[in-house]
Amino acid sequence: MRMTALERLISVEEARRRLLGAIHPVRRTESIPLAQAVGRVASRPVRAPRPIPSFLRATWDGYAFRAVDVKGASRSAPRSLRIVGELHAEERLTRPIRAGECVAIATGAALPSGADTVELFENVTLGEGEVTLTSPVGRGNGLAEPGEDIRRGQRLLERGDVLTPARIGAVGATGADSVEVFARPTVVLVPNGNELVPPGGELAPGRIHEFNNFTLGALVSASGGIALPLPPVQDDPALIQGTLEGALRYADLVLVTGGSSVGERDFLPTIFPRMGRLLFHGIKVRPGKPTLAATVGQKVMIGMPGHPTSCLSNGFWLLLPAIRKLASLPGDGTTLERARLRVDHEGPTSGFASVVPVRVEDGWATPTYRGSSAITSLTTANGYTLFGPRQGKVRRGAEVLVHRFPFPLG
Repeated sequence: MRMTALERLISVEEARRRLLGAIHPVRRTESIPLAQAVGRVASRPVRAPRPIPSFLRATWDGYAFRAVDVKGASRSAPRSLRIVGELHAEERLTRPIRAGECVAIATGAALPSGADTVELFENVTLGEGEVTLTSPVGRGNGLAEPGEDIRRGQRLLERGDVLTPARIGAVGATGADSVEVFARPTVVLVPNGNELVPPGGELAPGRIHEFNNFTLGALVSASGGIALPLPPVQDDPALIQGTLEGALRYADLVLVTGGSSVGERDFLPTIFPRMGRLLFHGIKVRPGKPTLAATVGQKVMIGMPGHPTSCLSNGFWLLLPAIRKLASLPGDGTTLERARLRVDHEGPTSGFASVVPVRVEDGWATPTYRGSSAITSLTTANGYTLFGPRQGKVRRGAEVLVHRFPFPLG
């Protein structure tokens, strides 16, 4: 069995810099229902076509009347107002409010003509057909002016804004039911290896079910992309290259798992430079050293290790920011948090960085790594920490910087 050594390994920081420098955000756009827009990215500014509210309305349940009618009200000189009707949010009064009158009004209802204030119902005494007040109420009390929330022409979205529930609500308040967003990037997943059997297939000795498509597909979906998994491709360089060429016709990014290392059947290191410009092959990191990437025109191909933990670990620190950049989403999708190691940990002593999955609870981080071929290394992890080259042994209680996974990543 012939093997060759990896040469010109680059650092974690350099690998990420080169990859992100080659990634071009998707600029295709589409109009989607506002109800399906959470997490998507606005492709153009949105302005309010009308003020919100568009009319003078009550901001709480109470009674609407003329402020002048309760001027000087006190406990010794109360003012009583005759109730002449009630208004729910969708109703209008057919005549103006006159001197000495009031109307029961619900939150959001339009202020009736003639009235200029609203008092909270808890602050009045309800009698038979009337209410009594023992303190004056100023004009404009309990009212929302037209445009008080949103002015006509106000920008509700900027190009590049992520659609949050509050932003969706602001756009929906104007009566819109759709929004223009950037299309999700299409990421084609290509597993490679003679030993791989599609899920549900019969296993012969030495064969395993392919499941990197599941883990990377979930990562892609959680990062704003659309995963398109292909069935496993045999260890045949012509077949692999043909599959990649076909995938590049409709993919924004191609992810290949397996065949990225230095073995006799690892064909990606020769196929990638033949198809485009090699960005790197080999990173000074464990797990995940035999990772490579290349550009083909404006598109990128990434070759990932076939071992599941190596593959997904690289996915968190390398793929996640790349896919999010394709989708015009900010950051790398994790949050930084400081925690203390619960146990001693043997950090790297060579020139390699180490990506260590951890479980953080109550400010303590427990490493969960069990080997590059064990997917269970990551099933209980809710973040990872990165130890630099020649870190050496890290003692229990030492502070580490953790990249925490938001749901549904961890």
